[in-house]
Amino acid sequence: MAGHSQFKNIMFRKNKQDAQRSKLFSKLSREITVSAKLGLPDPAHNPRLRSAILAAKAQSMSKDVIDRAIKKSLGGDAENYEEVRYEGYGPGGIAIIVEALTDNRNRTASDVRAAFSKYGGAMGENGSSRISPPCAMRWKPSSARRRAPRSSGAPAILFRSTMMRPARR
Repeated sequence: MAGHSQFKNIMFRKNKQDAQRSKLFSKLSREITVSAKLGLPDPAHNPRLRSAILAAKAQSMSKDVIDRAIKKSLGGDAENYEEVRYEGYGPGGIAIIVEALTDNRNRTASDVRAAFSKYGGAMGENGSSRISPPCAMRWKPSSARRRAPRSSGAPAILFRSTMMRPARR
């Protein structure tokens, strides 16, 4: 029977899983590199690096890969990643802040601008959204309450938000 090889199915499934894992590991190692470059390369004195290492360990990233990412930040030949922030307005005038980690500001700006225009929004100038101070939000799609997309082309999925408030001192 043609096309029913068990070993080929295993191979294709494993290749797909390896590609997903590689994409995730490269994203995590990039975050480790940037956080080590911005602060001290010691996780005991750098909370951002500590949280990036914990996230990497949660995804079963090995210790030598984590150490390699930290050492990469110490050398001067590493890629220069920087954090950029874009502000804009979504459908209905909702203010949106996009924070990105990039090595090419122009490419990222055009990608963000394209995403805004695709869903009926527009990019604004820095400081145009008047959200001060910005608060982090985690969005969870409501599984029970979904509607069909509207005619404007923007997705109309209802979300429940969970605010993360700063710790009191």
